[in-house]
Amino acid sequence: MIRDLFGILGTKKVPLLIRRFSLCSTKKDPDLESALSRNKRWIVNSRLKNIILRCPNQVASVKFLQKKFKTLDLQGKALNWLKKYPCCFQVYLEDDEYYCRLTKPMMALVEEEELVKDAQEPVLADRLAKLLMMSVNQRLNVVKLNEFKRSFGFSDDYVIRILPKYSDVFRIVNYSGRKSSMEIELLLWKPELAVSAVEAAANKCGSEPSFSCSLPSTWTKPWERFMEFNASPYISPYEDHGDLVEGSKESKKRSVGLVHELLSLTLWKKLSIVKLSHFKREFGLPERLNSMLLKHPGIFYVANKYQVHTVLLREGYNGSELIHKDPLVVVKDKFGELMQQGLYEYNHRRYLANQEKKREKGIESLKSVVRKKDRIHDEDDVNEQENHGDRPGGLFDTEERKRFYQILFSDTQ
Repeated sequence: MIRDLFGILGTKKVPLLIRRFSLCSTKKDPDLESALSRNKRWIVNSRLKNIILRCPNQVASVKFLQKKFKTLDLQGKALNWLKKYPCCFQVYLEDDEYYCRLTKPMMALVEEEELVKDAQEPVLADRLAKLLMMSVNQRLNVVKLNEFKRSFGFSDDYVIRILPKYSDVFRIVNYSGRKSSMEIELLLWKPELAVSAVEAAANKCGSEPSFSCSLPSTWTKPWERFMEFNASPYISPYEDHGDLVEGSKESKKRSVGLVHELLSLTLWKKLSIVKLSHFKREFGLPERLNSMLLKHPGIFYVANKYQVHTVLLREGYNGSELIHKDPLVVVKDKFGELMQQGLYEYNHRRYLANQEKKREKGIESLKSVVRKKDRIHDEDDVNEQENHGDRPGGLFDTEERKRFYQILFSDTQ
C-alpha cells in the first residue's frame, strides 16, 4: 500500500492538480485587505435583506433563514446573527416561533436604493452595452452574467427591467434552445461608449493612453517591469483583436487593458478571479489568468481573503477608501453605517450586561471576604482572651495577680 502511495505521488498528475487549485496572491497591503474585510459582513446582511424582501409580507421565519445560512457561508445560529444588527433586523416572537422583518430605517434605505436604481437606469444600460462591446461576439450568457450582476450594480430583475426599454440596443437570443444557453446580444454599437477608463483619463490630461502604477518607489524591480510593459502602445479592449497572436506582447497588453476596464466598470473596483475566469472564452482572456494578474502588481492587487481570490484595481483606491463612489455605493454605504450602528449598540449592551454580572459577582465576593474577615477577627478575639496572660497586664503581671487574689479572698469571706 505504501509503495502504491509513493507510486501515485510520483506521477505527473498530482503537481497538475496542485497547480490547478492553488492560487497565489500579491504581497499583502493592509489598506486594501481592510477594504475587503469591511465588505464581508455587508455582503451577508445585504443577501439576508434580499431574502426577507422576497418573502410573503416581507417577513421571514428565523428557521427559514437558518436554512439559508449554508448558502451564505455562515455558521452558528441565525437568531444570534440577526440580534447583532438591531438597527437592520427586527426579531420578534409569535406563537413560540421567532420571525424577522426589516426595521423602518432599513426599509427607508431600500426605498432610497430603488429610487437611485431608477435614476441610474441609463448608466446601467450603458454599462451593459460596454460589457457586450468588449465580448468576442457581442453576446454574453445570462446565467454567467448573473454571477457578476451585483458587482456591476445590476438588480436581480435587470433583464426585464432594462432590456425592454432599450430594445433597439439589446435582445435575448437562444441559438441552442437550452434554457441555460439564453444570451443577451448587442444590436447597436455605440462609438461614444467605446472609450476605456484609461483613454478617458488620458483625454483629460491631453496625453497618450497608458496605465498608472500605484506601487511605492522602493519597489524597484516591479517598477522596472511596469515601465517596460507600459512603453508599448496601449490597446483598447473595445478594438477588434481577431488578428492578435495569442501569447504575443500585443495580446497580453490587450488582456491587461480588458481586465482593467472590467474592474473600472464595477461598483467596488474588484472582482472574484474564479468568476472572472468563467468568461475567458467570452472576453478572450488568457488561460493562466491569475499568473497574468500577478505579473502586474502595480495595476492589480490580488488578495486571498476568506478563501476567495479577488483582484482589485489599485488606482481605484486611496488607502482603504474608494476614490470615486457610484451613487449606488453611496446608498450601500449608508446601509453599512446603519449596520455598524446596530452592531455598536449590540456590543454596548453586551458590555453593560457583562459589567453588571461582574458587579454582582464582585458584591458576592466582597460579602464572602467580609464574612471571612469577621471570622478571623472573632478567632483573634478568642486567641487574645486565651493568651492575655502572655502580655503585660495579664495574670502573669505582678500587680494584676495581687488584685486578683484580693478579690478572690474578699469573696470567700
